[in-house]
Amino acid sequence: MKYRKLGNSELNISEVSFGCMSLDIAKESSEKLIHKAIDYGVNFFDTADLYDHGKNESFLGRALKNYRKDVIVATKVGNQWRTNKSGWDWNPSKSYIIDAVEESLRRLQTDYIDLYQLHGGTIDDPIDETIDAFETLKQQGKIRYYGISSIRPNVIKQYVKHSNIASVMMQYSLLDRRPEEECLSLLKENNIGVLTRGTLAKGVLAGKSAIEYLNHSLDDVGRITNMMQKVLREDNSMCQIAIQYVLKNKAISAAVVGIRTDKQLESCLIKHAHVELSEKDYFILQQSNKAWVYTAHR
Repeated sequence: MKYRKLGNSELNISEVSFGCMSLDIAKESSEKLIHKAIDYGVNFFDTADLYDHGKNESFLGRALKNYRKDVIVATKVGNQWRTNKSGWDWNPSKSYIIDAVEESLRRLQTDYIDLYQLHGGTIDDPIDETIDAFETLKQQGKIRYYGISSIRPNVIKQYVKHSNIASVMMQYSLLDRRPEEECLSLLKENNIGVLTRGTLAKGVLAGKSAIEYLNHSLDDVGRITNMMQKVLREDNSMCQIAIQYVLKNKAISAAVVGIRTDKQLESCLIKHAHVELSEKDYFILQQSNKAWVYTAHR
């Protein structure tokens, strides 16, 4: 496994990291999956207080209890579950973030969170207040660094300008190249790390049947995945090609991949170290589709 520095932080994270949202936390095998990933060099695990009403955090806390000093834990805040659990409301207020971190710390069975992320964000948020909350938690030692999880250029620009974020998590893949327009270069210039999600595009870029995706028609997606087959080598997989595409951009610190099974772990992570996308193959993939741009949140 290779490692990259997360933006302006002192965190060196595995360039292929573990997204916990899709884990079946009721299965004992899921905890073994976490441990197997660690054995193969994965050290960055991402969850959120929103997932499974906090149970995902609790699961991760148990799974990592004996590994805490060797791993980097990231979670998210901002979506407040209603009392009756019927849904959640957006709450980026300082008071809520200050209270919510205590629950996340308890569930994760840790004294600190390595990376605490705002789980969304709009341009109408009280952004200065939100930043103040994260800075307060950092000063208190309850979090080491903070970031945001957002695809909105206008929100990202505000945090770049007014905060000390270490990272931005954003959707980015061969089928969603919108960040290439301006966000990736902006973040690279400001030494802010990018964590990608949706890198496998709902599994389509890992071998699942083609579906319409964003502005891409079914035929478009089929053509793009066929092009991936052309750059496939005997010692790698489509999943690895998809991951290597995003990692080729120097702004990216890690591809955070949702893993549910041993087969997915083998395909996407364990054999990853043997894969390197050549400049020629990277160019072929870029030419396979159009890089759309954001039409909203400018």
